[in-house]
Amino acid sequence: MPQFTPGLTLSEAFYREAVRPLLDEHFPGLPHAAALVGWGSDVLGYDDAQSTDHFWGPRCYVFLSEPDRVRYAEEIGQMLSARLPYTFRGYSTNFEGEYEGDVRRMKPRTTRPVAHQVYCESVRHFFDWYLGCDPFAETGPAEWLTFAEHKLLGVTSGRVFHDDLGELREARRKFAYYPRDVWLCLLAAQWLKLSEEEAFVGRCGQLGDELGSAVIAARQLKNLMRLCFLVERRYAPYSKWFGTAFAQLDCAAELSPALRAALHAETWAERERHMAAAYEAVARRFNALGVAPPLAPETRSYYERPFRVLHAERFAAATLPAIADERLRDVRFGKGSINQWVDSDNRVSIVPFGRRLRALYE
Repeated sequence: MPQFTPGLTLSEAFYREAVRPLLDEHFPGLPHAAALVGWGSDVLGYDDAQSTDHFWGPRCYVFLSEPDRVRYAEEIGQMLSARLPYTFRGYSTNFEGEYEGDVRRMKPRTTRPVAHQVYCESVRHFFDWYLGCDPFAETGPAEWLTFAEHKLLGVTSGRVFHDDLGELREARRKFAYYPRDVWLCLLAAQWLKLSEEEAFVGRCGQLGDELGSAVIAARQLKNLMRLCFLVERRYAPYSKWFGTAFAQLDCAAELSPALRAALHAETWAERERHMAAAYEAVARRFNALGVAPPLAPETRSYYERPFRVLHAERFAAATLPAIADERLRDVRFGKGSINQWVDSDNRVSIVPFGRRLRALYE
């Protein structure tokens, strides 16, 4: 195996040095875009040598206009199978496994055709398949709330290598982040989600259930971390890269010590103390956004019980009046986005599942 090259670097070189010359030779002047977007640790820039065993390698998307996709996509694919080199910078350009299959990985080959990973799409067709929408049509609240957040991250991450058409850049600008009202709705919903179990960490511990207390604390900290992504207007990735991406947020240096201490705490009182510090830090950062009148960020007693809570529902209630769209102002109608109430990265990734759920919002 050659020395590791980050996937984005490898794929851009593969397009420029192997794919583009063949397109120019066989389809001279054909307008197109080329990029690596969508799924994959390489798209997010988190890949390393371990990543090369599956769903990784010299690959890219070639985007054509819709008429040109219908006319040329199959022909281009066959031409590349017949003309691409067997290897590129030491990595096989041949892959085993189906496009829609569970695993696709490099497999060296010395006879043709090469089963490459250069996919010819139109921007509209790709977004319909990957995200479940027409990127050039109006996107309503129900669609925004049923997109998997890590897939929004996928279509706006990666790198565009070339773009004659301008459609890909236009689509990526549109989905760069949630519209303001959708963002505010998600903020309110996340505060409500955080409020649901604030007191349970202490209550479980009070009854001698330290394991139950720790499990709830871990869930609460995940909810708090997701709130941090929203506060900083950054899409969150799925679970494998969630902590890695959190470490890149502006708030990470301040919050990470308290989060780690809470996870390692052996008693509920110690756990609660570190969680309270994290709650208060995020509350201060939320106040600094100016989207709602500032609220006291200090934790306080949970009624007459000896537990420290933020009463996070206060921040949800303060956020709702800032939402202009009446459809989004009542967070109860959908409890925020699909990621906020379906705890399965695989499930929310399925486009037909998201489409079916839109009926609940509409």
